[in-house]
Amino acid sequence: MTAHRDFLSILDFSSAELPALFRLAEDIRNKRYVKKPMAGKVLAMIFQKSSTRTRVSFEVGAFDLGGHALFLSQRDIQLGRGEPIKDMARVLSRMTDGIMIRAYEHAHAEELAEYADVPVINGLTDLSHPCQILADLLTVRQFLGTFEGKRIAWIGDGNNMAHSWIEAAQRLKFSLRLACPERYEPDPALIATARAEGADVTLVRDPREAADGAHVINTDVWASMGQEDESNERIQVFNGYMVDDALMARADRDAIFLHCLPAHRGEEVSESVLEGPQSRVWAEAENRLHIQKAIMAVLIGHESLAPYMRGPKRTAPKKKSPARGKRR
Repeated sequence: MTAHRDFLSILDFSSAELPALFRLAEDIRNKRYVKKPMAGKVLAMIFQKSSTRTRVSFEVGAFDLGGHALFLSQRDIQLGRGEPIKDMARVLSRMTDGIMIRAYEHAHAEELAEYADVPVINGLTDLSHPCQILADLLTVRQFLGTFEGKRIAWIGDGNNMAHSWIEAAQRLKFSLRLACPERYEPDPALIATARAEGADVTLVRDPREAADGAHVINTDVWASMGQEDESNERIQVFNGYMVDDALMARADRDAIFLHCLPAHRGEEVSESVLEGPQSRVWAEAENRLHIQKAIMAVLIGHESLAPYMRGPKRTAPKKKSPARGKRR
């Protein structure tokens, strides 16, 4: 059995490895990295939940790295007919070089990783969304120069995005304030663990308190996939949690707005903020491609992070309008 590592949680990379991973992703984005570490390799992509950004970024990313990606929905494989995950894991391990899964239950990703002999990447579960948060942090570096010492605000549901932000705060040096209504808080065990590791994580009720002086304002839909029957109730519960111009005005003058998409304009974010000058959501979406290429290069292509462990000191870039062109 070949030794491999999985990426199910941000905690699967160390505090030293994560900045190195960002530097590799930045080299990829700026076309300074031209190697093809996935040449002759295949990524199996299991989608229990559908997605635009996850599918396109992993599929294009595997191709750009010289490899190939297989899209596997539950209709395409026996998983949809009750085949045990552990059986599928062992079969795919003999035919592919890595597996990405986008699932409802985090336990499914964990079981897949337990029985697979190839790297398993968490494309999203109900517990966490680590690829997205790494893309978000890559975007913070791109536009603010660094995340160290920054104040990041999460506004809305204490969902899988909030959980991965908490784990990121456990590994990296930034302050995290989460504004969530009662009964919709993140898992308290994750907060306790992060704080025990020295993370600066604060949970509040008032979105204005979280936004005050923040360098990054971040939100997500109020009802995630699989929660559609709760939509009406959640609209009532989250009344007052919309990120609008008034809330953005409380943040730092150079603050940026992030959203993992898709967005519901007029619910969790106003049209004026999503399309406004502080929005970086399109660069954020593009950065899913670059960070996931870095992850695949390391896990599947065996690219070493050692050359990226000590990078040049970064300074905040001059203010400029966000690029809205194509990536090529």
